[in-house]
Amino acid sequence: MTKADIINEISKNTGIEKLTVQKTVEAFMSTVKNSMSNGENVYLRGFGSFTIKKRATKTARNISKNTTIVIPEHNIPAFKPAKDFLNDVKNNVK
Repeated sequence: MTKADIINEISKNTGIEKLTVQKTVEAFMSTVKNSMSNGENVYLRGFGSFTIKKRATKTARNISKNTTIVIPEHNIPAFKPAKDFLNDVKNNVK
């Protein structure tokens, strides 16, 4: 499902104009991105949590050049679904 599909589905189910739904979805995604960029986690009760995970410094190999490189410590975004969400997906996927 794409962002356009989500917008169409919400518009169809609520009767709200697609343009209004699109602005709302864009604003939601922008708010989540900005919050996480500022180091804040986002918690949506019943849906899940967008959290920031810290990856430690590690040594990796460049196989083609046969050299080692150091990958510095960095943060990555992660999503953890809520229990209800997880159970719905486990029990209803065909």
